[in-house]
Amino acid sequence: MKQLYIFIFILFVHNFQGFAQKTLSEKATVSVVTCGPGSEMYSTFGHSAFRIYDPVIGLDKIYNYGTFDFNAPHFYLNFAKGKLTYQLSTTYFGNFMREYEYENRWVKLQVLDLDAADVQSMFDFLENNAKPENRAYQYDFFYDNCSTKIEEVLKTVLKDKVTFSNSHIKTSKTHRDLIADYTVNQKWGKFGIDLALGSVIDKKATKDDYKFLPDYIFEAFENATITSQNGIKPLVKVSGEVLNEKKQETTFEVFQPLIVFSLLLLLISYVTYKNHKEKKRTKWIDFLLFFITGLIGIAVLLLWFATSHTATYKNFNFLWAFAPNLVVSFYMLKSKLPKWVFSYIKLLLILLAILLLLWSFKIQVFNIAMIPIIIMLIVRFRFLLTQKVH
Repeated sequence: MKQLYIFIFILFVHNFQGFAQKTLSEKATVSVVTCGPGSEMYSTFGHSAFRIYDPVIGLDKIYNYGTFDFNAPHFYLNFAKGKLTYQLSTTYFGNFMREYEYENRWVKLQVLDLDAADVQSMFDFLENNAKPENRAYQYDFFYDNCSTKIEEVLKTVLKDKVTFSNSHIKTSKTHRDLIADYTVNQKWGKFGIDLALGSVIDKKATKDDYKFLPDYIFEAFENATITSQNGIKPLVKVSGEVLNEKKQETTFEVFQPLIVFSLLLLLISYVTYKNHKEKKRTKWIDFLLFFITGLIGIAVLLLWFATSHTATYKNFNFLWAFAPNLVVSFYMLKSKLPKWVFSYIKLLLILLAILLLLWSFKIQVFNIAMIPIIIMLIVRFRFLLTQKVH
């Protein structure tokens, strides 16, 4: 019985120590970890995290605001509605590095010049924030993500002691421009982004807005300062690359959107030319054009009006992907088109003209692969108008 009491006592002490807040040593440091882009679309913008390292007590921990739970209730529905919940997770630094080494992505480390009290405050905040009841937050790609959290947390803990200067940003870009910088090798991904996101991302981004990208958070910390007892000093004490990327040859993607849609334009133009010469109409071509553009149009409108995504508002892609086309597509299967269809097609041509005006004035910038699509629609619509006289 005595041994049982001793065992229970030891177990109690062990659990109490596990729940008690650790006190870090004077050698403990806080670092900002910045990771390079990966080959997959979800990782193409890079990543940011915190590292707390204390060699005395054997602590080496990563705090990662960029994780989510696939098994959460209604995950995919919430993702589509723009109500995706992300959370702060923790792992060992070694495990974190092995993952990025496997994915062949570079990793940079910025050790912050904080005193022991500030390091302890950062650690206490992150530990508390990582608790199950505190770790979740509503993710927003541009304004609340793994990158923006880095500056937000530091300002929350250290308040006015830290100052971030954006003077190093010399460019004047839109959010769409910034996305384009990172999706050069993701042609289909970039096409999907340009299709889904509206004109709200074509406004000039403020210098703070740049920080949704980890590279710009890295630069922000490089140029930040902190006020200490000895005056103002750089926030970053040591900065360097701790994992190098192995260079790989880039291959030309043959089936990229511009090439695929250009080939489709040639096919539609050829079919339309034959139809004109033979004085007949290939009904299934017209059905598919109207049906597909109608489906895309419905998706665009749902993203605009039925979700909480901040970047899908005012999306003028609906001008070429016109939702009512879905209904009209079934009339395209008729041998003789109803008279009202010709007025409807004239409306579609007017909408395409408006789209081109919006593009030329950069009210919304469309993907370059839209050029063959727009030409293809104009070619086929003009041909359909000639059917009225037959």
